[in-house]
Amino acid sequence: MSLAAKIEATKALLRQIESDYAPATFANSFGAEDMVLTDLIAKVAPRIEVFSLDTGRLHGETYKLMAQTRERYGNLTFKAYYPNAAAIEDFVNTNGINAFYNSVEMRKKCCGIRKVEPLKRALAGKKAWITGLRREQAVSRTTLQAQETDKDNGLEKFSPLADWTQKDVWDYIKENQVPYNELHDRNFPSIGCEPCTRAIAVGEDVRAGRWWWENPETKECGLHPVDGKLVRAAK
Repeated sequence: MSLAAKIEATKALLRQIESDYAPATFANSFGAEDMVLTDLIAKVAPRIEVFSLDTGRLHGETYKLMAQTRERYGNLTFKAYYPNAAAIEDFVNTNGINAFYNSVEMRKKCCGIRKVEPLKRALAGKKAWITGLRREQAVSRTTLQAQETDKDNGLEKFSPLADWTQKDVWDYIKENQVPYNELHDRNFPSIGCEPCTRAIAVGEDVRAGRWWWENPETKECGLHPVDGKLVRAAK
């Protein structure tokens, strides 16, 4: 399918979500895919809310893009959700500021506090949420569907870019002059929290820079479980 056809299909899906699943919300982590969706939502489905999860440990470049995005897309509603302060204090005081490096269990606990719990608040009262996930991104996402039922959160989950390639994403960004995170120009194809993200080498998987000390099969933060499980079948 050509990029033009994928764009039209994505627009049609976003219009359907806005019409049939209101109130719907879009989880924007300010990666390249999410900026494509932000641009498309602003153009064809501006009643879809946009939210971000501010973990408190994001890159400075991500915060800069947040400000640029709000200025560029003034017709959209943006909301930010933060971790529970008491939970963060307890985790850090008990385990240390960088305990997530110590084990997968500690890393998932940190993600649970900084991402999963705020996500549940962001999705409360919504009928659907939208993500920028693509099948190409990781071994944990190869069975990704454009629409799935999120049993954990009790609503529909849409990934309109599921079948887009990385080239599709960047061709759209360039053709439409969409703002993007400066870290992408420094070999950061996937961007999360600053201490859990690094640049990748030529030829590495696009998710190699996320939680690089773990096995690929564990590289999800808990935001996107399938059938109650954190990990999808390996590619």
